Amino acid sequence: MVDITAKNTSLRVATAQAIVKVSKPETISAIKNDTVPKGNVFAMSKAAGLLGVKRTPDILPDCHPLPIEFTGVEYEINGLEIKVLFTVKTIYKTGVEVEAMHGASVVALNMYDMLKPIDKLIEIEHIKLLSKKGGKSDFKETFKSDLKAAVIVCSDTISAGQKEDKAGKAIIEKLLACHVKTTEYIIIPDEKDEIQNKTKTFVKQGLDMIIFTGGTGLSARDNTPEAIIPLLDRRIPGAEEAIRNYGQNRMPYAMLSRSVVGTIGSTLVLALPGSTNGAKESMDAIFPAILHSFKVLKGIRHD
Repeated sequence: MVDITAKNTSLRVATAQAIVKVSKPETISAIKNDTVPKGNVFAMSKAAGLLGVKRTPDILPDCHPLPIEFTGVEYEINGLEIKVLFTVKTIYKTGVEVEAMHGASVVALNMYDMLKPIDKLIEIEHIKLLSKKGGKSDFKETFKSDLKAAVIVCSDTISAGQKEDKAGKAIIEKLLACHVKTTEYIIIPDEKDEIQNKTKTFVKQGLDMIIFTGGTGLSARDNTPEAIIPLLDRRIPGAEEAIRNYGQNRMPYAMLSRSVVGTIGSTLVLALPGSTNGAKESMDAIFPAILHSFKVLKGIRHD
């Protein structure tokens, strides 16, 4: 299976269709008048679809098991054609397109099974996805594209050459994937004055983002939040909560992180954990969605 553990949950919706084409008007009349020998075609086929969609991962080997939180089945009769519209909703890490198409297929197949005693020439056609919603693809068009960032590693040991930086490089890799250019990459010791001086310098240079990694823990030398918070115009509590919540779902010590997210003018400032996993997971938690803040800062509505 594809690894989806790094993904965030979001509302996922998909609608698929299947067309059941009968060969004579008498078949449509039997459906409408509820005189089909095997029972009520629409009700029975809907029930089959509800059962079928829940078994999708049992049939398709690469399909992830996921919670089905809503299933809707609608029918549209147009001449000798019956259009099945099958909608699935969930709040999860991956989409429900396959589930919707499978559900529509099962509904159509059950209709075929129920109607074949009275109509031998039924066809099932045009099984396809009509629409999908959810995941980062829904929001990518809202992000500003020409962003520039500074990545600052705050570590006494790394600045002294006693340890290699991996967290900063993980942040740069994530920024690259989000089409954000890293124009500055520096390593400094855990000194409050130096952290503040670098922040002020890069704000003056007009960089869009300043991302610190390190110094967000509880040791005596963890000074990054204390250095940054007095400089911020506003904090973004939701982003900070998202970082800790994402991390807490993966390891129990994430609750001890004092990650900070806020703005100085139009510059976004982040203070993230110094561990490689902590930095990477913090970036996964809020990117690329956090990039929408640059449009909001310019007064553009969320929608």
